[in-house]
Amino acid sequence: MLTDGVLSRGVFGLTTQGNLTSLCPNGSKWVWEGLGECAQDARDMASIYLGLLSILCFMVSSLPQYHNSCKTGNMDSALSIWFLLLWLGGDTCNLVGSFLADQLPLQTYTAVYYAIADLVMLAMYMYYKTKNRMGDSRRVLHVVGVACVLGFTTSLVHLPGLGSLQEVLPSGFRSRALLSTSDLSAIKAFTPKEIIGFSIGSVSSVLYLCSRLPQMYTNFTRKSTEGVSYFLFALVILGNTTYGLSVLLKNPDDGHGERSYMIHHLPWLIGSLGTLSLDLVISFQFFIYRKAKMEEDVSHPETTPLIRS
Repeated sequence: MLTDGVLSRGVFGLTTQGNLTSLCPNGSKWVWEGLGECAQDARDMASIYLGLLSILCFMVSSLPQYHNSCKTGNMDSALSIWFLLLWLGGDTCNLVGSFLADQLPLQTYTAVYYAIADLVMLAMYMYYKTKNRMGDSRRVLHVVGVACVLGFTTSLVHLPGLGSLQEVLPSGFRSRALLSTSDLSAIKAFTPKEIIGFSIGSVSSVLYLCSRLPQMYTNFTRKSTEGVSYFLFALVILGNTTYGLSVLLKNPDDGHGERSYMIHHLPWLIGSLGTLSLDLVISFQFFIYRKAKMEEDVSHPETTPLIRS
C-alpha cells in the first residue's frame, strides 16, 4: 500500500493508489489494475499470457478426473492416496511459500486454486473409499486427520512478526534489471520473510516430485491405468510448462539480475518443470498398459458357442 511515499507489496502483488504513468511507465493498464504487475514490453506480456494459460489448464485439469471417477466409481483403487496427500501438501506449501517469498501475483493466484482443487479431489477419494468399503474406518479417519493437519499449515502466514516483514520499495519507478546501476551479478539478499517462504517453497517442490512416485507404483502394481484420466496429467503437463515459462520470461526487477531472479524463484521452477519428466513417465504408463489391454482383448475373442433353439 502507499503510505508516506512508500510502495509496499500486498498479498496479491503491488498495492498502490498511485497512477500507472508514474509507477509503471508504458505499462499495460489492464495488467497493472487487474493483476498488480508491471508489464512494459513483449517479454512481460508473454509471461502474463502464459501465466493465465497455465491457470486455465490447471482449472480444467481436474474436471476429466472428476467425470471419470463418477463414471467408473473406482477412484479409491485407481489413484494412490499418497499421490493425493503429497500433492495437497505440495500445493499447501506452495501457497504459503508464494505469499511469504513475495512471488509473482499469478503464482499466488494459481496456488490458491491448486489447494481448492486438491481438497475437492481428496473429498471425492474419501467418498468412494467409504462407499466401496475398501478400508476400515480408522484408516479413513487417519486420512481425514492428515488432510486437516496440512490445511492448518496455512496458518503460518499469520505467525506473529511475519506481517511486519513487508518488503518496502520506493514510490517512484522501480528500475528494471537492464536499467539498474547496481551490481546485477550479485544475488539480492533474502529478507527474513523471504527465507521462510523460500524454505517452505523448497519443501513444496520436494513434495511435488515425491507425489508422482506412489501413483507410478500403483499403476505398475495394477498393470493398468483404468480409472485414472489421462487428460488430468496431459493438462497438468501443459499447465506446468506454461507456468515455468511464465516465470522464466518475466523481466527481473526490484534490483534483481537474471541470476538473482532465478535463485529467488528456484523452488517454484523445480516444482513445475521438475515434475514434467515424472508426468511423462506416467503418460508412458498410459500408453503401454492400454496397448497391452487392447492386445489381450484381441487375443481372447469370444468363443462361447451360440445356444441353438
